[in-house]
Amino acid sequence: MTTLLFTDVHLIDPEAGAVTHGALLVKDGVIAGHGAELSVPEDAQVIDGHGKYLAPGIVDIGVKVCEPGERHKESFKSAGQAAAAGGVTTMVTRPDTAPAIDSPETLEFVTRRANEVAPVNVVPMAALTKGRQGREMTEIGFLLDAGAVAFTDCDHVISDNKVLSRALSYARSLNALVMGHPQDPGLSEGAAVTSGKFASLRGLPAVSPMAERMGIDRDIALLEMTGAKYHFDQITTARALPALERAKKNGLDVTAGTSIHHLTLNEFDVADYRTFFKVKPPLRSEDDRIAIVEALRHGLIDTISSFHTPQDEESKRLPYEEAASGAVGLETLLPAALRLYHSGDLTLPQLFRAMALNPAKRFGLPGGRLGNGAPADLVLFDPDAPFILDRFTLHSKSKNTPFDGQRMQGKVLATYVGGVAVFGGN
Repeated sequence: MTTLLFTDVHLIDPEAGAVTHGALLVKDGVIAGHGAELSVPEDAQVIDGHGKYLAPGIVDIGVKVCEPGERHKESFKSAGQAAAAGGVTTMVTRPDTAPAIDSPETLEFVTRRANEVAPVNVVPMAALTKGRQGREMTEIGFLLDAGAVAFTDCDHVISDNKVLSRALSYARSLNALVMGHPQDPGLSEGAAVTSGKFASLRGLPAVSPMAERMGIDRDIALLEMTGAKYHFDQITTARALPALERAKKNGLDVTAGTSIHHLTLNEFDVADYRTFFKVKPPLRSEDDRIAIVEALRHGLIDTISSFHTPQDEESKRLPYEEAASGAVGLETLLPAALRLYHSGDLTLPQLFRAMALNPAKRFGLPGGRLGNGAPADLVLFDPDAPFILDRFTLHSKSKNTPFDGQRMQGKVLATYVGGVAVFGGN
């Protein structure tokens, strides 16, 4: 394999929490050294970074790829190209496909498809219950053997506590990670926005932030009973944070994430029923957004993800209440996250700790760091490059982004997976 030497780069090290200027050496697909001065091997391909920033590639949890069932919305090929263009080197994919990924055979199919056509790493999650119906747990052991890195029913919350407790107990016996969606399904059913004055003025069905608090309280109680490893997929309200903090202080094996949309947008962005801003959970108040940013800065929330959810035009060009939820995010995750850097809310090491290091550690993956021996999954980017986002330039088949037409700052220059350029790099 080619030996690479990146020179004149600012290295973002999320483990050390530092940004340093220097060089980074890649041999045989892994990082072989970095620092202010590195000798140049005779066979090295030298890549001049021109003072730009080099970081571990993003590990994006909860990416929906619509294979099998809805390839017209997104395929592994198009999702992989979008990921590479966005600096995402690993996609942790969701099982909410049609049919759901709830058997070793379906899991092996998607793994094979991903390996054939996706230029980035793809690791799958599997459903926790069959058909994500919340009635009977899947064959967790067989699915682990087939390559599942975690188990989740996504936004289909299991309402039967006995079923969930049994699944958690079995997952605990196999040391399997479960990812849950903290939400009370009864309160949130049919909701399109967060309750409050804005929802009332727009006449839209709403859900109280308390539904998230009730969901996290229920799940934590079951975790106390079973001792399972658990990751909350999206914490989006201030009301849920005290319960999360208590769970961590009490020693439960719990982590939590949030989405880039809830970190950078709020309920008023819906404006006059703009369905590209309809996501699940719905966008929250500005007070909630600020609270989640604070929780991320202090480490209470561990991960940032795009929750890439492709929807076709027919699903979005509907009245707000009827439109499908979700937004694509593989290519907009990094520039949107850089808004938090440019506003002074988070440092670059903090951002990449949440987008690369912490997701990799929680899901047992080798990436997310710049240490010697780590895979050379890297993103070279210019955090200051301005542009106006045109959704029709996105690599995803679906173009449902809330950032269409917005001024963004931060462009990916090149993405490397195992030391091989999968985007840019010329």
